[in-house]
Amino acid sequence: MRRIYLIGVCGTAMATLAAMLKRRGFDVRGSDQDVYPPMSDFLASEGIRVESGYKPEHITSDIDFVVVGNAISRGNLELEEVLDRKIHYGSLPEAIRDHFLWGARSIVIAGTHGKTTTTSLTGWVLTHGGVDPSVLVGGVALNFGDGGSSYRIGSGRDFVIEGDEYDSAFFDKTAKFLKYLPDIAVVNNVEFDHADIYADFDAVLLAFRRLVNLVPRKGLLLVGADSPGAKALLDKVHSRVETFGTGPGSPGSDDMSWQAYDVVPLGTSTRFKVRRNQTAFAEFEVALVGLHNVRNALAAIAVATEVGIGPERIGEGLRTFAGIKRRLEVVGTVSGVTVYDDFAHHPTAVAETLAGLRASHPSARIWAVFEPRSASSCRRVFQDDFARAFVAADEVVLAPVFRSTLPEAERLSIPDLVHDLECHGTSARAAASIDDIVSTIARERHEGDLVVMMSNGGFGGIHRKLLLALSEAEGAPSGVEG
Repeated sequence: MRRIYLIGVCGTAMATLAAMLKRRGFDVRGSDQDVYPPMSDFLASEGIRVESGYKPEHITSDIDFVVVGNAISRGNLELEEVLDRKIHYGSLPEAIRDHFLWGARSIVIAGTHGKTTTTSLTGWVLTHGGVDPSVLVGGVALNFGDGGSSYRIGSGRDFVIEGDEYDSAFFDKTAKFLKYLPDIAVVNNVEFDHADIYADFDAVLLAFRRLVNLVPRKGLLLVGADSPGAKALLDKVHSRVETFGTGPGSPGSDDMSWQAYDVVPLGTSTRFKVRRNQTAFAEFEVALVGLHNVRNALAAIAVATEVGIGPERIGEGLRTFAGIKRRLEVVGTVSGVTVYDDFAHHPTAVAETLAGLRASHPSARIWAVFEPRSASSCRRVFQDDFARAFVAADEVVLAPVFRSTLPEAERLSIPDLVHDLECHGTSARAAASIDDIVSTIARERHEGDLVVMMSNGGFGGIHRKLLLALSEAEGAPSGVEG
Protein backbone atom coordinates (compact mmCIF):
# COMPACT_ATOMS: atom_id res chain seq x y z
CA MET A 1 0.00 0.00 0.00
CA ARG A 2 1.41 3.38 -1.03
CA ARG A 3 1.82 5.93 1.76
CA ILE A 4 0.98 9.56 1.02
CA TYR A 5 1.77 12.43 3.35
CA LEU A 6 0.14 15.90 3.17
CA ILE A 7 1.89 18.96 4.59
CA GLY A 8 -0.80 21.43 5.61
CA VAL A 9 -3.54 18.81 5.72
CA CYS A 10 -6.10 20.84 7.72
CA GLY A 11 -6.94 23.22 4.91
CA THR A 12 -10.36 22.35 3.48
CA ALA A 13 -9.07 21.33 0.04
CA MET A 14 -6.16 19.34 1.46
CA ALA A 15 -8.36 17.55 3.99
CA THR A 16 -10.81 16.66 1.24
CA LEU A 17 -8.01 15.31 -0.95
CA ALA A 18 -6.73 13.27 2.00
CA ALA A 19 -10.17 11.71 2.46
CA MET A 20 -10.49 10.93 -1.24
CA LEU A 21 -7.08 9.29 -1.34
CA LYS A 22 -7.98 7.26 1.74
CA ARG A 23 -11.16 6.07 0.02
CA ARG A 24 -9.00 5.03 -2.94
CA GLY A 25 -7.03 2.70 -0.68
CA PHE A 26 -3.92 4.75 0.07
CA ASP A 27 -2.32 4.96 3.51
CA VAL A 28 -2.74 8.67 4.21
CA ARG A 29 -1.19 10.83 6.90
CA GLY A 30 -0.63 14.54 7.31
CA SER A 31 0.38 17.42 9.51
CA ASP A 32 -0.57 21.01 10.22
CA GLN A 33 0.50 23.78 12.54
CA ASP A 34 -2.98 24.21 13.99
CA VAL A 35 -5.03 21.04 14.43
CA TYR A 36 -8.53 21.77 15.71
CA PRO A 37 -12.20 21.16 14.84
CA PRO A 38 -13.92 20.93 12.46
CA MET A 39 -11.12 19.68 10.19
CA SER A 40 -9.48 17.57 12.90
CA ASP A 41 -12.81 15.84 13.57
CA PHE A 42 -13.39 15.31 9.84
CA LEU A 43 -9.95 13.77 9.32
CA ALA A 44 -10.32 11.56 12.39
CA SER A 45 -13.68 10.32 11.08
CA GLU A 46 -11.94 9.38 7.83
CA GLY A 47 -9.26 7.44 9.70
CA ILE A 48 -6.46 9.85 8.80
CA ARG A 49 -3.69 10.41 11.31
CA VAL A 50 -2.70 14.06 11.75
CA GLU A 51 0.53 15.22 13.35
CA SER A 52 0.44 18.51 15.25
CA GLY A 53 3.16 20.92 14.22
CA TYR A 54 5.78 20.63 11.48
CA LYS A 55 8.73 18.42 12.48
CA PRO A 56 11.40 16.75 10.32
CA GLU A 57 10.86 13.41 12.08
CA HIS A 58 7.34 13.24 10.67
CA ILE A 59 8.89 12.61 7.25
CA THR A 60 9.58 8.90 7.65
CA SER A 61 11.38 6.64 5.20
CA ASP A 62 8.23 4.74 4.21
CA ILE A 63 6.54 7.78 2.60
CA ASP A 64 6.11 7.37 -1.15
CA PHE A 65 4.70 10.78 -2.07
CA VAL A 66 4.26 14.15 -0.36
CA VAL A 67 1.52 16.66 -1.21
CA VAL A 68 2.64 20.21 -0.44
CA GLY A 69 -0.21 22.61 0.34
CA ASN A 70 -0.13 26.02 -1.30
CA ALA A 71 0.13 27.73 2.10
CA ILE A 72 3.47 25.97 2.71
CA SER A 73 6.66 27.86 1.87
CA ARG A 74 10.41 27.44 2.11
CA GLY A 75 11.58 27.26 5.71
CA ASN A 76 8.88 24.80 6.71
CA LEU A 77 10.80 22.07 8.54
CA GLU A 78 8.97 19.19 6.88
CA LEU A 79 9.29 20.68 3.42
CA GLU A 80 13.01 21.20 3.93
CA GLU A 81 13.34 17.54 4.94
CA VAL A 82 11.47 16.44 1.80
CA LEU A 83 13.74 18.56 -0.40
CA ASP A 84 16.94 17.43 1.33
CA ARG A 85 16.01 13.75 0.89
CA LYS A 86 14.57 14.24 -2.60
CA ILE A 87 11.31 12.52 -1.75
CA HIS A 88 8.77 12.57 -4.57
CA TYR A 89 6.47 15.56 -4.01
CA GLY A 90 3.82 17.56 -5.83
CA SER A 91 1.03 20.09 -5.43
CA LEU A 92 -2.60 19.43 -4.53
CA PRO A 93 -3.86 19.88 -8.12
CA GLU A 94 -1.13 17.58 -9.43
CA ALA A 95 -2.18 14.90 -6.94
CA ILE A 96 -5.83 15.26 -7.97
CA ARG A 97 -4.89 14.99 -11.65
CA ASP A 98 -2.60 12.00 -11.29
CA HIS A 99 -4.83 9.95 -9.00
CA PHE A 100 -8.31 10.83 -10.28
CA LEU A 101 -8.47 12.61 -13.62
CA TRP A 102 -6.41 10.81 -16.26
CA GLY A 103 -9.02 8.09 -16.66
CA ALA A 104 -12.06 10.30 -16.18
CA ARG A 105 -14.16 12.64 -18.27
CA SER A 106 -13.07 15.78 -16.46
CA ILE A 107 -15.72 18.49 -16.07
CA VAL A 108 -13.99 21.64 -14.83
CA ILE A 109 -16.17 24.46 -13.47
CA ALA A 110 -14.32 27.78 -13.51
CA GLY A 111 -14.98 31.50 -13.23
CA THR A 112 -14.33 34.36 -10.83
CA HIS A 113 -17.72 33.84 -9.15
CA GLY A 114 -20.16 30.97 -8.79
CA LYS A 115 -17.68 28.09 -9.02
CA THR A 116 -18.78 26.37 -5.84
CA THR A 117 -22.49 26.70 -6.55
CA THR A 118 -22.18 25.61 -10.19
CA THR A 119 -19.95 22.65 -9.30
CA SER A 120 -22.37 21.54 -6.59
CA LEU A 121 -25.38 21.96 -8.88
CA THR A 122 -23.70 20.09 -11.73
CA GLY A 123 -22.46 17.32 -9.46
CA TRP A 124 -25.90 16.83 -7.95
CA VAL A 125 -27.80 16.93 -11.26
CA LEU A 126 -25.42 14.32 -12.70
CA THR A 127 -25.75 12.22 -9.55
CA HIS A 128 -29.55 12.45 -9.63
CA GLY A 129 -29.40 11.70 -13.35
CA GLY A 130 -27.82 8.33 -12.66
CA VAL A 131 -24.35 8.75 -14.15
CA ASP A 132 -22.73 8.37 -10.69
CA PRO A 133 -20.01 11.02 -10.99
CA SER A 134 -17.19 11.84 -8.65
CA VAL A 135 -17.35 15.41 -7.38
CA LEU A 136 -14.83 17.74 -5.72
CA VAL A 137 -16.10 21.13 -4.63
CA GLY A 138 -14.56 24.02 -2.70
CA GLY A 139 -17.38 24.14 -0.17
CA VAL A 140 -19.86 21.89 1.60
CA ALA A 141 -22.60 20.69 -0.76
CA LEU A 142 -25.60 19.64 1.32
CA ASN A 143 -26.76 16.95 -1.13
CA PHE A 144 -23.63 14.87 -0.51
CA GLY A 145 -23.02 12.88 2.65
CA ASP A 146 -24.69 13.16 6.03
CA GLY A 147 -24.94 16.89 6.67
CA GLY A 148 -23.04 17.76 3.51
CA SER A 149 -19.64 17.04 2.04
CA SER A 150 -16.98 18.57 -0.19
CA TYR A 151 -16.68 15.42 -2.27
CA ARG A 152 -18.20 12.18 -3.45
CA ILE A 153 -16.54 9.18 -5.06
CA GLY A 154 -18.64 7.65 -7.83
CA SER A 155 -18.16 4.69 -10.14
CA GLY A 156 -19.02 6.57 -13.35
CA ARG A 157 -16.55 8.11 -15.78
CA ASP A 158 -17.43 11.74 -14.99
CA PHE A 159 -15.46 13.80 -12.49
CA VAL A 160 -16.94 17.24 -11.71
CA ILE A 161 -14.34 19.51 -10.17
CA GLU A 162 -14.24 23.15 -9.08
CA GLY A 163 -11.54 24.86 -11.12
CA ASP A 164 -9.76 27.40 -8.93
CA GLU A 165 -7.59 30.06 -10.58
CA TYR A 166 -5.49 30.52 -7.43
CA ASP A 167 -1.87 29.37 -7.55
CA SER A 168 -0.81 25.78 -6.93
CA ALA A 169 2.22 25.69 -4.62
CA PHE A 170 5.38 27.54 -3.64
CA PHE A 171 7.12 25.91 -6.63
CA ASP A 172 4.25 26.41 -9.08
CA LYS A 173 2.56 29.80 -9.28
CA THR A 174 0.26 28.82 -12.15
CA ALA A 175 -3.48 28.33 -11.64
CA LYS A 176 -4.74 25.09 -10.12
CA PHE A 177 -7.25 24.54 -12.90
CA LEU A 178 -4.48 24.14 -15.47
CA LYS A 179 -3.80 20.66 -14.01
CA TYR A 180 -7.36 19.37 -14.34
CA LEU A 181 -7.38 17.99 -17.93
CA PRO A 182 -10.72 19.50 -18.97
CA ASP A 183 -12.90 17.51 -21.37
CA ILE A 184 -15.77 19.87 -20.57
CA ALA A 185 -14.91 23.32 -19.23
CA VAL A 186 -17.33 25.92 -17.90
CA VAL A 187 -16.17 29.54 -17.64
CA ASN A 188 -19.04 31.39 -16.01
CA ASN A 189 -17.37 34.81 -15.79
CA VAL A 190 -13.93 36.43 -15.69
CA GLU A 191 -13.13 39.51 -13.59
CA PHE A 192 -10.14 40.86 -11.74
CA ASP A 193 -9.61 39.06 -8.43
CA HIS A 194 -6.83 37.57 -6.29
CA ALA A 195 -4.91 40.83 -6.32
CA ASP A 196 -2.24 39.20 -4.16
CA ILE A 197 -1.10 36.98 -7.04
CA TYR A 198 -2.42 38.63 -10.23
CA ALA A 199 -1.12 42.06 -11.22
CA ASP A 200 -4.19 43.07 -13.21
CA PHE A 201 -7.17 41.83 -15.20
CA ASP A 202 -5.00 40.87 -18.19
CA ALA A 203 -3.03 38.50 -15.97
CA VAL A 204 -6.26 36.86 -14.80
CA LEU A 205 -7.54 36.62 -18.37
CA LEU A 206 -4.29 34.96 -19.47
CA ALA A 207 -4.81 32.19 -16.90
CA PHE A 208 -8.30 31.53 -18.29
CA ARG A 209 -6.98 31.62 -21.87
CA ARG A 210 -4.56 28.88 -20.90
CA LEU A 211 -7.44 26.86 -19.46
CA VAL A 212 -9.62 27.00 -22.57
CA ASN A 213 -6.56 26.15 -24.68
CA LEU A 214 -6.46 22.76 -22.92
CA VAL A 215 -9.94 21.62 -23.98
CA PRO A 216 -9.57 18.96 -26.73
CA ARG A 217 -11.15 19.39 -30.17
CA LYS A 218 -13.89 16.88 -29.33
CA GLY A 219 -14.43 18.46 -25.91
CA LEU A 220 -16.81 21.27 -25.02
CA LEU A 221 -16.25 24.80 -23.73
CA LEU A 222 -19.25 26.51 -22.12
CA VAL A 223 -18.83 30.28 -21.85
CA GLY A 224 -20.96 32.69 -19.84
CA ALA A 225 -22.10 35.17 -22.51
CA ASP A 226 -23.26 37.74 -19.93
CA SER A 227 -19.65 38.29 -18.83
CA PRO A 228 -17.45 40.50 -21.07
CA GLY A 229 -14.36 38.87 -19.58
CA ALA A 230 -15.58 35.37 -20.40
CA LYS A 231 -16.64 36.41 -23.91
CA ALA A 232 -13.09 37.66 -24.51
CA LEU A 233 -11.99 34.01 -24.48
CA LEU A 234 -13.97 33.11 -27.60
CA ASP A 235 -11.43 34.37 -30.14
CA LYS A 236 -8.92 31.54 -29.70
CA VAL A 237 -10.73 28.28 -28.99
CA HIS A 238 -9.95 24.87 -30.50
CA SER A 239 -12.89 22.90 -29.08
CA ARG A 240 -16.63 22.98 -29.60
CA VAL A 241 -18.15 26.05 -27.95
CA GLU A 242 -21.56 26.79 -26.50
CA THR A 243 -22.59 30.00 -24.77
CA PHE A 244 -25.10 30.49 -21.97
CA GLY A 245 -26.71 33.38 -20.17
CA THR A 246 -29.70 35.66 -19.85
CA GLY A 247 -28.73 38.41 -22.31
CA PRO A 248 -29.64 38.76 -26.00
CA GLY A 249 -26.57 37.26 -27.64
CA SER A 250 -22.84 36.68 -27.82
CA PRO A 251 -20.01 37.73 -30.16
CA GLY A 252 -19.65 35.72 -33.33
CA SER A 253 -23.20 34.38 -33.34
CA ASP A 254 -26.70 35.75 -33.66
CA ASP A 255 -27.95 34.11 -30.50
CA MET A 256 -26.87 32.26 -27.39
CA SER A 257 -26.68 28.46 -27.32
CA TRP A 258 -28.48 28.36 -23.96
CA GLN A 259 -30.66 31.21 -22.76
CA ALA A 260 -32.74 31.57 -19.60
CA TYR A 261 -35.78 33.84 -19.81
CA ASP A 262 -39.07 34.58 -18.04
CA VAL A 263 -37.23 34.47 -14.70
CA VAL A 264 -39.64 34.54 -11.75
CA PRO A 265 -38.45 34.89 -8.10
CA LEU A 266 -40.48 32.64 -5.78
CA GLY A 267 -39.18 33.61 -2.34
CA THR A 268 -36.68 30.85 -1.63
CA SER A 269 -36.48 29.54 -5.20
CA THR A 270 -36.49 30.77 -8.79
CA ARG A 271 -38.47 29.56 -11.79
CA PHE A 272 -37.25 30.15 -15.36
CA LYS A 273 -37.61 28.92 -18.91
CA VAL A 274 -34.76 27.81 -21.15
CA ARG A 275 -34.35 27.90 -24.89
CA ARG A 276 -31.57 26.09 -26.72
CA ASN A 277 -30.47 27.59 -30.02
CA GLN A 278 -33.65 29.68 -30.02
CA THR A 279 -35.88 26.62 -29.56
CA ALA A 280 -37.90 26.12 -26.37
CA PHE A 281 -36.14 23.49 -24.24
CA ALA A 282 -37.87 23.23 -20.84
CA GLU A 283 -38.99 25.09 -17.72
CA PHE A 284 -37.05 24.70 -14.49
CA GLU A 285 -37.11 25.69 -10.85
CA VAL A 286 -34.06 25.82 -8.60
CA ALA A 287 -34.04 26.31 -4.83
CA LEU A 288 -31.76 29.35 -5.07
CA VAL A 289 -32.36 33.08 -5.48
CA GLY A 290 -30.87 35.61 -7.86
CA LEU A 291 -30.17 35.95 -11.56
CA HIS A 292 -26.57 34.83 -10.97
CA ASN A 293 -27.86 31.49 -9.69
CA VAL A 294 -30.05 31.14 -12.78
CA ARG A 295 -26.83 31.39 -14.80
CA ASN A 296 -25.17 28.83 -12.52
CA ALA A 297 -28.11 26.48 -13.01
CA LEU A 298 -28.04 27.07 -16.77
CA ALA A 299 -24.43 25.92 -16.91
CA ALA A 300 -25.38 22.77 -15.00
CA ILE A 301 -28.26 22.16 -17.44
CA ALA A 302 -25.89 22.46 -20.41
CA VAL A 303 -23.36 20.05 -18.89
CA ALA A 304 -26.03 17.53 -17.95
CA THR A 305 -27.44 17.64 -21.48
CA GLU A 306 -23.96 17.06 -22.90
CA VAL A 307 -23.52 13.88 -20.83
CA GLY A 308 -26.92 12.55 -21.94
CA ILE A 309 -29.41 13.44 -19.18
CA GLY A 310 -32.88 14.53 -20.30
CA PRO A 311 -34.71 17.74 -19.32
CA GLU A 312 -37.20 16.06 -16.97
CA ARG A 313 -34.46 14.38 -14.95
CA ILE A 314 -32.42 17.59 -14.92
CA GLY A 315 -35.45 19.45 -13.59
CA GLU A 316 -35.88 16.97 -10.77
CA GLY A 317 -32.23 17.42 -9.83
CA LEU A 318 -32.51 21.21 -9.74
CA ARG A 319 -35.69 21.12 -7.64
CA THR A 320 -34.09 18.80 -5.09
CA PHE A 321 -30.83 20.74 -4.82
CA ALA A 322 -30.27 21.38 -1.10
CA GLY A 323 -27.76 24.22 -1.38
CA ILE A 324 -24.26 24.89 -0.08
CA LYS A 325 -23.10 25.97 3.33
CA ARG A 326 -22.20 29.66 3.55
CA ARG A 327 -23.94 30.58 0.30
CA LEU A 328 -26.82 32.73 1.57
CA GLU A 329 -27.32 30.06 4.23
CA VAL A 330 -29.99 30.78 6.83
CA VAL A 331 -28.27 30.49 10.22
CA GLY A 332 -31.41 31.23 12.19
CA THR A 333 -34.47 33.39 12.75
CA VAL A 334 -35.45 35.23 15.94
CA SER A 335 -38.62 37.31 16.33
CA GLY A 336 -38.98 37.67 12.58
CA VAL A 337 -35.34 38.67 11.95
CA THR A 338 -33.56 36.23 9.62
CA VAL A 339 -29.77 35.98 9.76
CA TYR A 340 -27.80 34.68 6.76
CA ASP A 341 -24.20 33.57 6.42
CA ASP A 342 -22.67 34.30 3.02
CA PHE A 343 -19.19 33.82 1.58
CA ALA A 344 -19.36 36.85 -0.74
CA HIS A 345 -16.21 38.96 -0.60
CA HIS A 346 -15.67 40.22 -4.17
CA PRO A 347 -17.70 43.33 -5.13
CA THR A 348 -19.58 41.51 -7.90
CA ALA A 349 -20.46 38.60 -5.62
CA VAL A 350 -21.69 41.04 -2.96
CA ALA A 351 -23.82 42.90 -5.51
CA GLU A 352 -25.32 39.74 -7.03
CA THR A 353 -26.13 38.20 -3.66
CA LEU A 354 -27.90 41.32 -2.43
CA ALA A 355 -29.71 41.81 -5.75
CA GLY A 356 -30.98 38.22 -5.61
CA LEU A 357 -32.21 38.66 -2.05
CA ARG A 358 -33.90 41.93 -2.97
CA ALA A 359 -35.67 40.36 -5.97
CA SER A 360 -37.01 37.54 -3.80
CA HIS A 361 -37.94 39.84 -0.86
CA PRO A 362 -38.85 43.18 -2.47
CA SER A 363 -40.41 44.78 0.63
CA ALA A 364 -37.98 43.55 3.31
CA ARG A 365 -35.36 45.73 4.97
CA ILE A 366 -31.96 44.23 4.14
CA TRP A 367 -28.90 44.69 6.35
CA ALA A 368 -25.58 44.01 4.61
CA VAL A 369 -22.84 43.42 7.18
CA PHE A 370 -19.46 43.13 5.48
CA GLU A 371 -16.01 42.14 6.71
CA PRO A 372 -13.16 42.95 4.27
CA ARG A 373 -10.99 39.91 4.85
CA SER A 374 -9.77 38.30 1.63
CA ALA A 375 -6.53 39.37 -0.01
CA SER A 376 -8.54 41.23 -2.66
CA SER A 377 -11.34 42.76 -0.58
CA CYS A 378 -8.80 44.39 1.75
CA ARG A 379 -7.35 46.40 -1.15
CA ARG A 380 -8.09 49.94 -2.25
CA VAL A 381 -8.16 48.83 -5.88
CA PHE A 382 -11.75 47.68 -5.22
CA GLN A 383 -12.78 50.87 -3.39
CA ASP A 384 -15.07 52.19 -6.14
CA ASP A 385 -16.48 48.75 -6.92
CA PHE A 386 -17.55 48.24 -3.31
CA ALA A 387 -19.19 51.67 -3.31
CA ARG A 388 -21.53 50.33 -6.01
CA ALA A 389 -21.89 46.79 -4.66
CA PHE A 390 -24.30 47.50 -1.80
CA VAL A 391 -27.01 49.31 -3.76
CA ALA A 392 -29.67 46.66 -3.03
CA ALA A 393 -29.18 46.95 0.76
CA ASP A 394 -31.08 49.32 3.04
CA GLU A 395 -28.50 49.36 5.83
CA VAL A 396 -24.77 48.69 5.38
CA VAL A 397 -22.51 48.01 8.36
CA LEU A 398 -18.79 47.72 7.68
CA ALA A 399 -16.40 45.88 9.99
CA PRO A 400 -12.75 46.91 10.23
CA VAL A 401 -10.39 45.56 7.58
CA PHE A 402 -9.27 42.19 8.95
CA ARG A 403 -5.64 42.09 10.11
CA SER A 404 -4.30 43.61 6.92
CA THR A 405 -0.58 44.36 6.73
CA LEU A 406 -1.03 46.36 3.54
CA PRO A 407 0.30 49.93 3.53
CA GLU A 408 -2.46 52.45 4.17
CA ALA A 409 -2.23 53.74 0.60
CA GLU A 410 -3.08 50.23 -0.72
CA ARG A 411 -5.63 49.28 1.94
CA LEU A 412 -9.40 49.62 1.55
CA SER A 413 -10.57 52.74 3.38
CA ILE A 414 -13.67 52.11 5.46
CA PRO A 415 -14.34 55.84 6.13
CA ASP A 416 -14.11 56.59 2.41
CA LEU A 417 -16.41 53.67 1.63
CA VAL A 418 -19.01 54.90 4.13
CA HIS A 419 -18.83 58.36 2.58
CA ASP A 420 -19.19 57.02 -0.97
CA LEU A 421 -22.13 54.80 -0.05
CA GLU A 422 -23.93 57.70 1.59
CA CYS A 423 -23.30 59.82 -1.52
CA HIS A 424 -25.04 57.05 -3.49
CA GLY A 425 -28.02 57.28 -1.14
CA THR A 426 -27.27 54.14 0.89
CA SER A 427 -27.35 54.26 4.68
CA ALA A 428 -23.90 53.13 5.85
CA ARG A 429 -21.80 53.16 8.98
CA ALA A 430 -18.47 51.83 10.21
CA ALA A 431 -18.36 49.56 13.24
CA ALA A 432 -15.52 49.42 15.72
CA SER A 433 -15.97 45.74 16.56
CA ILE A 434 -18.17 42.68 16.22
CA ASP A 435 -19.86 43.54 19.53
CA ASP A 436 -20.61 46.99 18.13
CA ILE A 437 -22.29 45.43 15.08
CA VAL A 438 -24.34 43.02 17.19
CA SER A 439 -25.58 45.70 19.58
CA THR A 440 -26.45 48.05 16.72
CA ILE A 441 -28.60 45.53 14.88
CA ALA A 442 -30.20 44.18 18.05
CA ARG A 443 -31.15 47.74 19.03
CA GLU A 444 -32.45 48.88 15.62
CA ARG A 445 -33.94 45.72 14.14
CA HIS A 446 -37.51 45.45 12.94
CA GLU A 447 -39.61 42.35 12.43
CA GLY A 448 -39.09 41.07 8.90
CA ASP A 449 -35.49 42.32 8.63
CA LEU A 450 -32.99 40.22 6.66
CA VAL A 451 -29.40 40.39 7.94
CA VAL A 452 -26.68 39.12 5.59
CA MET A 453 -23.26 38.55 7.16
CA MET A 454 -20.63 38.60 4.40
CA SER A 455 -17.09 37.35 4.91
CA ASN A 456 -14.82 34.66 3.54
CA GLY A 457 -13.79 33.87 7.12
CA GLY A 458 -15.51 33.02 10.37
CA PHE A 459 -16.32 36.68 11.16
CA GLY A 460 -15.71 36.02 14.85
CA GLY A 461 -18.85 33.92 15.22
CA ILE A 462 -20.98 37.02 14.70
CA HIS A 463 -23.97 35.09 13.35
CA ARG A 464 -24.69 33.24 16.55
CA LYS A 465 -23.75 36.22 18.70
CA LEU A 466 -26.42 38.23 16.93
CA LEU A 467 -29.04 35.50 17.26
CA LEU A 468 -28.27 35.24 20.97
CA ALA A 469 -28.54 39.02 21.39
CA LEU A 470 -31.85 39.08 19.54
CA SER A 471 -33.24 36.23 21.63
CA GLU A 472 -32.14 37.89 24.88
CA ALA A 473 -33.80 41.14 23.81
CA GLU A 474 -37.07 39.36 23.07
CA GLY A 475 -36.88 36.55 25.60
CA ALA A 476 -37.29 34.23 22.62
CA PRO A 477 -35.52 30.97 21.62
CA SER A 478 -32.32 31.65 19.68
CA GLY A 479 -33.65 30.06 16.49
CA VAL A 480 -30.18 28.88 15.45
CA GLU A 481 -30.35 26.26 12.71
CA GLY A 482 -27.90 23.39 12.78
